[in-house]
Amino acid sequence: MIKILKSQISYFSKVEKVLWCASVLLVLASFVAFDRENYLTLAASLIGVTSLIYDAKGNPFGQVLMVVFSLFYGVISFTFAYYGEMATYLGMTMPMSVFALISWLKNPYQGNKAEVRIRSLTRKEITVMVLLTITVTVIFYFILDAFHTANLLPSALSVATSFLAVYLTYKRSAFFALAYAANDIVLIVLWFLASLSDISYLSVLTCFAVFFFNDAYTFINWTRMHKRQKQSEDFPAPG
Repeated sequence: MIKILKSQISYFSKVEKVLWCASVLLVLASFVAFDRENYLTLAASLIGVTSLIYDAKGNPFGQVLMVVFSLFYGVISFTFAYYGEMATYLGMTMPMSVFALISWLKNPYQGNKAEVRIRSLTRKEITVMVLLTITVTVIFYFILDAFHTANLLPSALSVATSFLAVYLTYKRSAFFALAYAANDIVLIVLWFLASLSDISYLSVLTCFAVFFFNDAYTFINWTRMHKRQKQSEDFPAPG
């Protein structure tokens, strides 16, 4: 157990260790300051930030944790009648995370199962992505309207950014992190509106603010990883 813990600590860079520790501390501080009751929110936030630090390394374990986070977040969203968030995470993000996990496991970089092979999207894939995003968002808009979803327009926008994020994650594109960052901004707005009715939801808002910085780092790191992977493929090691 100690060996496993040491290997995990050495696995992350100093920047990643600082980012994860700062994220955890902010989540805990927010929970103590604004909530102190909803431990499901606390658990979801801690699982979420841990998922993102593994995602930043291109490690499939991040997708395993995202499945768990999606389940918890779906329940939290239900408590404030954010049915769009509930449906999006339980009906789209969670199953797509499973598909992404399979895709990442099937495409390791040079046999390293702890790092996925990153790729660029083709024009055809980008076109399909745009058309699917528009279609899914329009369909969800009318469904959410029928269920009298709170804050309908931001909820519909969250569906759009979430779909982009899960599609790009499945396709192993570095831009999945930017899509998640955009989704974080939408969710910050949504949970700010919710906190006007119940201040305890500020802890959820803090969670997505922390996610935003983690997703920004993930995009930066994946860009570096992609460049390194391409250089290695262009100039393979001798032997």
